[in-house]
Amino acid sequence: METEPLEGVLEHQLGRLAAVALAPAVLLADRDVEEGRAVVPVELAEGARPDQPVGRPDVDRERERLGAEDAGDEEPLHLIGSHRAVLVARQPDDLRVGVPALERLEVGGHMAAQDGALALEAVGEPGPGEHRERRYTIAAMRRWSELAERVAATTRTSEKVRLIAEHLRPLEPAVLVPTVVFLAGRPFARSDQRAAGLGWATIAAVAGEVAGADPGALAQAYDHSSDLGRAVAEILASRAVQPDPAACPTVVEVAEAFAAIERASGPARKAAILGDLLARADPLSAGYIVKILTGELRIGLREGLLEAAIAQAFGRSLEEVSWAGMLTGDVGRTALLAREGRLAEARLTLFHPLTFMLASPAEDAGEIIARLGPTVWVEDKYDGIRAQLHRLGHEVRLYSRDLHDVSGQFPEIVSGAAGLGWDGILDGEILAWRDGRVLPFLALQARLGRKDPPAALLAEVPVIFVAFDLLALGAGAGGRAIEGPAGPEVEPLLRRPLAERRRRLEALDLPPAEEGGVFALSHLVTASSAAELERIFAEARARRNEGLMVKDPTSGYSPGRRGLGWLKMKKALATLDCVVVGVEMGHGKRHGLLSDYTFAVRDDATGELLTIGKAYSGLTDAELAEMTRWFEAHTLARHGRYRVVEPSVVVEVAFDVIMRSTRHRSGFALRFPRIVRLRPDKSPAEIDTLAGVEALFRGLQEGAEHLVTASARALS
Repeated sequence: METEPLEGVLEHQLGRLAAVALAPAVLLADRDVEEGRAVVPVELAEGARPDQPVGRPDVDRERERLGAEDAGDEEPLHLIGSHRAVLVARQPDDLRVGVPALERLEVGGHMAAQDGALALEAVGEPGPGEHRERRYTIAAMRRWSELAERVAATTRTSEKVRLIAEHLRPLEPAVLVPTVVFLAGRPFARSDQRAAGLGWATIAAVAGEVAGADPGALAQAYDHSSDLGRAVAEILASRAVQPDPAACPTVVEVAEAFAAIERASGPARKAAILGDLLARADPLSAGYIVKILTGELRIGLREGLLEAAIAQAFGRSLEEVSWAGMLTGDVGRTALLAREGRLAEARLTLFHPLTFMLASPAEDAGEIIARLGPTVWVEDKYDGIRAQLHRLGHEVRLYSRDLHDVSGQFPEIVSGAAGLGWDGILDGEILAWRDGRVLPFLALQARLGRKDPPAALLAEVPVIFVAFDLLALGAGAGGRAIEGPAGPEVEPLLRRPLAERRRRLEALDLPPAEEGGVFALSHLVTASSAAELERIFAEARARRNEGLMVKDPTSGYSPGRRGLGWLKMKKALATLDCVVVGVEMGHGKRHGLLSDYTFAVRDDATGELLTIGKAYSGLTDAELAEMTRWFEAHTLARHGRYRVVEPSVVVEVAFDVIMRSTRHRSGFALRFPRIVRLRPDKSPAEIDTLAGVEALFRGLQEGAEHLVTASARALS
């Protein structure tokens, strides 16, 4: 037997047992398996030799037709890892490939009891097995998990797409939808408002109970991988008795369990459902169930690659698939539409939030003009919360950047939009606003998370909706929705240029805050040169604004994408020099590096170091590797994942806002801290002091002077 490269196939040697140890990403199977023909597991005798002939049992001819049918719950067996014992039907009466008896117990678990006649105590003349309607396969969630392993194992994007496309192609609709949603790393579709509501502590407790492991076992496993799913798989692999492979849940059953967890009230009931699910799953599948639940799939699969795989699987254009995905916000439904040739039926649905278009960061004015010019539109970068406003009739809802319904937190905006005469979707920013001025984010923060804010808070921190884009509008008179086959429909404007979307936004005549309304429009100016853009940025900094949004007026709107049509020109308002006092192991691609730094400032009065924040970004991988070696050699104490280190390394830290906080010993916290650079030129005696932090905090209390406009576009 000879192997092809990784992800290849081992061809069988007729009439011989194959005993070959394989790399984890190599597929062991007859080519007929890939073509969907029947796969029949068989139990081989203990002590069978690699060169021993395999008997040729009689086989019911109906088995051959199983390969193309009943793909709903389970799928053809792809063999991953080391090797398993299988027979592959090339012809109805020709079963000629096997692997050693070392695998016989595992394979035996995949066999139905009535098929025991296929396996004798020694390889010889097995009798005919009773025909079953279901194919002889590994359960679908195990297969899904093995697919995820193969996708994670390759760095070639084309190979990721191929693997997924081949997996999706034979699936029935009921399996296809959750399969694709899970590959997106979510228990529910992106536009689905449901959430499982299970925290790390609950998942850890459930996994530990199912595994019968010591209380600290999961934490220890997590320290090894910085990956909760892999940690769960590790401790479940140590179970004295592994679950019956025949009981392993299917993809559909996992989806049903996720839905049941979401519906269950209270952590105990949710935990019971998860416990039952993990108890039935093999360790690999259980690990991926946890990865999906926590949104930490980490297999190197971007949404664009998943869309490309859907397009390849069902012979559709990537553009069609991407557009349908943008409109529906549901990659599972998009895959179903692609499978059935109905992508043109995708519709934008009100009250199913779109993912927000994102801006790429940039600092150099010349580079920005070169990318977006010759003329760019410039807005203040608002320091509020991004929000999407959906309106149909008198119903209005607000959605946050993470697509959660936050309507209850801002009732004045909802009521202020209820009486308008159009239907559609606005993109904008919610800002705290009083007496014609935008209040700092610290004021707005008092409103966040309050589902039913009291009247006193509404009066103390009023808010407005600053609109800067129109994503959809009714095609009827006055912008009203028109009745379609599936209900009221609005026209998506995502492909229209920004200039047209802005013109139509202004035509809505949103009632301005200065006149008792709750709306404003973003203030626009134009720039045609790097010098002009730098001047506008300097003016924004003079207003204590951290940056600008720079947009190409010809750009479309790309939900969930960080394209080059929008750039954010941003520089930190201030930085602090701090000393690193603690470090932790990173996650994902930075696992193995001490990349999470806790840092402190100095108390002038006592000389004590007081923590003020924690940062995860800013240094290169090479710098992190070098500093990891240094911190390992200068660790003073360990508390689980956290290391107390010698306070010698000074870092320059940028941030957006300083806030009062009891989380850190300094009494302050930094919003969005990031490390600008290491400061080997500075000693710990030269770091910033608590008094300096307090002075900076007072100076930032007025907030930025954001410009908004209540009516026509202001271009100059």
